[in-house]
Amino acid sequence: MSDAVDLGAVKEVQQRTWSEGDFAMVAGLITKVAEDLAEELEIVPGERVLDVACGSGNGAIAAARRSWGNVVGSDFVPALLERGRERAAAERLEIEFVEGDAEQLPFGEAEFDVTMSIFGAMFAPDHRQTAAELLRVTKPGGRIGMANWVPDGSVGKMFITMAKHAPPPPGVEPPLLWGTEEKLREYFGDGVSELRVERKRSRQTFRSVDHWLEFFRTYFGPTKVAFERVGQEGEAALEADLRAYLEEGNTAGDRALVLEPEYLQVVATRAR
Repeated sequence: MSDAVDLGAVKEVQQRTWSEGDFAMVAGLITKVAEDLAEELEIVPGERVLDVACGSGNGAIAAARRSWGNVVGSDFVPALLERGRERAAAERLEIEFVEGDAEQLPFGEAEFDVTMSIFGAMFAPDHRQTAAELLRVTKPGGRIGMANWVPDGSVGKMFITMAKHAPPPPGVEPPLLWGTEEKLREYFGDGVSELRVERKRSRQTFRSVDHWLEFFRTYFGPTKVAFERVGQEGEAALEADLRAYLEEGNTAGDRALVLEPEYLQVVATRAR
């Protein structure tokens, strides 16, 4: 991490970006990922669970279905926390939603039996500090579960495509590094006694490329902001590259647009 990078400014930009649109709509595409991770973590009643960078609560909801309460979701976008509360209320699940930064979690040492993050903590700019916080709040012998997009998968290609037109701040480590076993072992170091990773595939369906573009430009903050940054003069080029990426990744032929982005499912055991 470059010493010249103002991480506070980066986080302010990130918070504004993820506040754009309505990520709760996009989160509906990845609910199965959260359910699969909760199953892999073998959450049982009585365990205290934290969902870090929870967005609208996919992980927290999946955990609460298994722990029968005692779940906390934390995120730095208040509007998404409110959506999480709405979803929990609709399902009559006991979940507490708390505003918090993944790099400075508002919880004490070793508070949670299970700490999880689904495509959330990976976007915090200081990767090592984020890993340190995930370890800090987890009990010795507890589990840390993550789902992280891989660099060479479909979503990884989407972020790389957008970054070509609207580059991130120089010196900030790419979030997609969290999708590699090598970096996970580096970030967690001897803070974990076991690390299991499995490359998995999710599935996202759309009517067409046009449908995807309309949906993501409306609801997904990073896409919406990327188009705002390039302005009218750069809009056509960004859209053309996104169309090419979508057509290349489509697995449904002429029937529809189906993407199958790959991610790394991570289960780590906190060292005792």
